[in-house]
Amino acid sequence: MREIFTGLPWWVKWIAVPVIALVVFGGLIASVVGFVIGLLFKALVFVALVGGLIYLVRKFTASSSSRDW
Repeated sequence: MREIFTGLPWWVKWIAVPVIALVVFGGLIASVVGFVIGLLFKALVFVALVGGLIYLVRKFTASSSSRDW
C-alpha cells in the first residue's frame, strides 16, 4: 500500500483520499452514527423511566408501610 502513495504529493495522501472516502462512504457513516446516537438516546430514556418507576414505588411503599391500618 505504501508503494502506491510513494512519490505523490502530501495533499493527495492527507486531503484528497480522505475527502473521496467521505464522499463514497458518507451516507454509510452518517447512518451508523445516527443509529448509535438513537440507540444511546433510547437507552437513556429507558434508564430514566426505570429510575422514575423505582423512585415512585419506593416512595409509595415507604409511605403506605408507615401508616398502621
